[in-house]
Amino acid sequence: MENTLSDQKEKETVKEKASFLNRIKHFFETADAWGVFVMGSTFVLMLGALNLIVVLQNDFEQFNLERMTTMLGSTFMYIAGGLFLFKAMFFIYTVYNYFRYRPIASVSDEELPTCTVIVPAYNEGKQVYHTLISLSESDFPKDKLQLIAIDDGSQDDTWRWIQEAKKELGDCVSIYKQPKNKGKRHALYRGFNEGNGEIFVTVDSDSIVDKDTLRNLVSPFVTNKECGAVAGNIRVLNNEKELLPKMLDVSFVLSFEFVRSAESSLKSVLCTPGALAAYRSEAVYACLPAWINQTFMGKPSDIGEDRAMTNMILKQGYHVLFQRNAYAYTNVPEKYKGLYKMFIRWGRSNVRENIEMSKYVFKNFRKGPKTGTRLLFVSQFLKIIMSYPFLVFMIFFVITHPLLFLSSTLVSILVLTTFPVIFYAKRYNLTESFWAYSYSILYTFGLFWITPYAIATANRRGWLTRGLPKKR
Repeated sequence: MENTLSDQKEKETVKEKASFLNRIKHFFETADAWGVFVMGSTFVLMLGALNLIVVLQNDFEQFNLERMTTMLGSTFMYIAGGLFLFKAMFFIYTVYNYFRYRPIASVSDEELPTCTVIVPAYNEGKQVYHTLISLSESDFPKDKLQLIAIDDGSQDDTWRWIQEAKKELGDCVSIYKQPKNKGKRHALYRGFNEGNGEIFVTVDSDSIVDKDTLRNLVSPFVTNKECGAVAGNIRVLNNEKELLPKMLDVSFVLSFEFVRSAESSLKSVLCTPGALAAYRSEAVYACLPAWINQTFMGKPSDIGEDRAMTNMILKQGYHVLFQRNAYAYTNVPEKYKGLYKMFIRWGRSNVRENIEMSKYVFKNFRKGPKTGTRLLFVSQFLKIIMSYPFLVFMIFFVITHPLLFLSSTLVSILVLTTFPVIFYAKRYNLTESFWAYSYSILYTFGLFWITPYAIATANRRGWLTRGLPKKR
């Protein structure tokens, strides 16, 4: 008997090793030479930084003494220490709420509410056709599902592909064309007014959904009558070849499956993503006039429509949840220029909506506990207001102690990014998880300026990333 168990364990160990080696082999087969070089360089940099830490140990001690012997330096250290303590405690609190989270299982067909899915499209080309087809193949009761596609004045062949989908799907989808491009918010607004479902679902026109996505996404509205909105789980669609999408996929998993899971335990997901989100129609209609007429510093808001809708629904006292089992796969920028423009748009929206949130979050905006929601807000707010002081300190550190800055920053990335690496590896794939290190280096050295710039230009309008699609 013991020999049998021993043989079985040995076989399982061999199988696990083979599986691991197969994943390594798959990585090198699918990754191009440039990708292997980038990931390899990432580890060389961080390991080199570890060596520098040892070599420059005396310099680090001297630098710490210099900071503590001046009023400005000691003040900065106390503030930085306090913020670090808060962030560390908040991280532990987030981990606690993550383990409390459970996605809600799909309810029966009879219990599912009627659902209107709105797909706004601008210069999306053939991808909008694939989006509509994937939605039509959902295992959602057809008599309870209404699909609406809206061409927001595209300059390419988007409208033709929407018409192709209409020919194939027939009455399953209703199509509309805006006379001119007015922005995603206005396209969604038309969809909200044309739709008749109890639940509205918004899906980006460059996204694909799983068959069970819609039913999983709307089930929380049945089990929780106080639920006003639900965020879907977003993964990257175009992550086969380009490096940035590979990095972003790891980042998205942490942002959604860790952060939003924790927020959902507090019933306060701060942003339901435009790529996949669901809203109770009553909650939408209650804030629709304010949402479509929203302004910032006297100018109409044409960005951040998803965060704005979430904010207005939270303000009404509704719960906002996350469904980890409702997947959408969306295209992301493949080049640096497109990436930073997307982040600038998100950053400006974040600044605007945190200002709006500050007006109600410390009031009695809903029944039940609100401390968790307030902590989420404080964490976001601190990230914004401390961006300038830390930018100044970083520039000073780079100028006065470049080697110390480089080594300490890379070692910090090695330590802090290990958590998202482990998280992704546990949820999905070990070899792909190491892209988290590359992404952290890219963000630290190539995108550090986004938040300060977004604050300074928060009143600017424009989507920034919607041009004509590239021919493939």
